[in-house]
Amino acid sequence: MEMSLIHNERTKLTATYFNGAAISIFAIGGFAPVAAGFGSGLQTVTISSSLTSVVCISTSIILHLLARRVLKGLIA
Repeated sequence: MEMSLIHNERTKLTATYFNGAAISIFAIGGFAPVAAGFGSGLQTVTISSSLTSVVCISTSIILHLLARRVLKGLIA
């Protein structure tokens, strides 16, 4: 019984780590450049910053989905 509790806590910790990384990548690479572009006028939004935002948002989604998959490993 105790091993399943330890396993579950480790699994939740791993999922939390992946989800935290997903949030960080979204905030720094996905959201911040877009917000900065809107704040200073749309003329500063370049293809490079747009592509970076798309890559970061995609990476964030993948990490979040990985965290959800890790949580499927919880023992009832």
